[in-house]
Amino acid sequence: MQKNDKIPVMTDSITALRYRDFRIYIGTRFFFTFAYQMQTVIIGFYIYHLTKSVFLLGLFGLFEAIPAITIALYGGYIADKSEKRKMLLCIYMAILFCSIIMFSVTLTGVSIYVSRAGVIRIIFFLIFCNGIARAFLGPANFTIYADSLPKEAYANGNSWNSTARQAGSILGPAAGGIVYGYFGITAALGLIVLFILIALVIASFLKKFPPVFTPKDNLWKSLAEGIQFVFRNKMMLGAMSLDLFSVFFGGFVALLPVFANDILKVGPQGLGIMRAASSAGAILVMLLMTKYSLMNRPWRNLLLAITGFGLSIVCFGFSKNFYLSLFLLFASGGFDSINMLIRGTIMQLLTPDAMRGRVSAVTSMFIDSSNEIGDFESGTLAGFIGTVPTVILGGCMTLTVVIITYCKTKKYIPFSLEDIHPKI
Repeated sequence: MQKNDKIPVMTDSITALRYRDFRIYIGTRFFFTFAYQMQTVIIGFYIYHLTKSVFLLGLFGLFEAIPAITIALYGGYIADKSEKRKMLLCIYMAILFCSIIMFSVTLTGVSIYVSRAGVIRIIFFLIFCNGIARAFLGPANFTIYADSLPKEAYANGNSWNSTARQAGSILGPAAGGIVYGYFGITAALGLIVLFILIALVIASFLKKFPPVFTPKDNLWKSLAEGIQFVFRNKMMLGAMSLDLFSVFFGGFVALLPVFANDILKVGPQGLGIMRAASSAGAILVMLLMTKYSLMNRPWRNLLLAITGFGLSIVCFGFSKNFYLSLFLLFASGGFDSINMLIRGTIMQLLTPDAMRGRVSAVTSMFIDSSNEIGDFESGTLAGFIGTVPTVILGGCMTLTVVIITYCKTKKYIPFSLEDIHPKI
């Protein structure tokens, strides 16, 4: 791309959907997200119901984040050198196996022989195993997405990709809360197994995506190549750092069971609706973004979106009304989706094909696991200063991060995508 060339963007709102493998990809992404988000909600509520411990809620996320961060770089290396369809199917089968075990230990006949503490230990171990699988899942998804579309359709594809993911994030928690509330934890976990199986079947229809990277150096040199690429790109590094710190301080999802149970008193059904509200805001914005692009001024729009996200969190912390809280969660989801869309498009456009797995692994260490680490931070802090002060403080810190980032980057990060010169 020459210095003053614009990155080509298709304005047709269904451009990405014309590609068969992309349609299959977002289909399997929807069903997997449905199951995964449903699992996160009901297991979080189940743990809090059994223990009444906000610390364990935070630890729940940390148990998944630790392996996801620790072996993420190796997961990216494997994604670059492997056939992606086979890799994705193996990951889904591993997570399906963990979900079947989780379902089994909550069955009435089994629970007679396993203590409450034993069930919690088993669940935490299985969540840790899910974290291992997730270290490979992120790079696999990133590379399959890129291989299923031409570069000029990336922005439109990101909108549809995020819409499918957010649709799963809406329906999964809502269904999980309702099924758990009326039929119990075992029925809810059984539904999770079913939807992961559906995702696995759909993924089997993807074409094979052969590797475009053949390692010439040893493992460590290959990993270092991906790390160096990310840290030398100022816009990529800036976007990841902004997301990392804003989500770390502003993450409060782990505390939603406390709001649902003790503050708003709406039970597991209300928790499912609360989790769905933020995703509903996200999916509405994503659908709008399939028609209207925010990539004309990406860095400015990114900063504004995270500002709105921080303000929504602060107001949510003060709210004692269920419907106002739902609106604020809806708004926070909408602002966060803008952040995801802009950041995701930037990452895809700036990353060379042969490095997608490793670059994705580096970004996942910054971004994907920041949610769980933020949840741990929120759960730990809430144990000392209380749930509501923790959420309000987190929102204020997010706004502080935006201000500092703006002051630090306004001189060297271009505010227009036309000023970026990626080698694509």
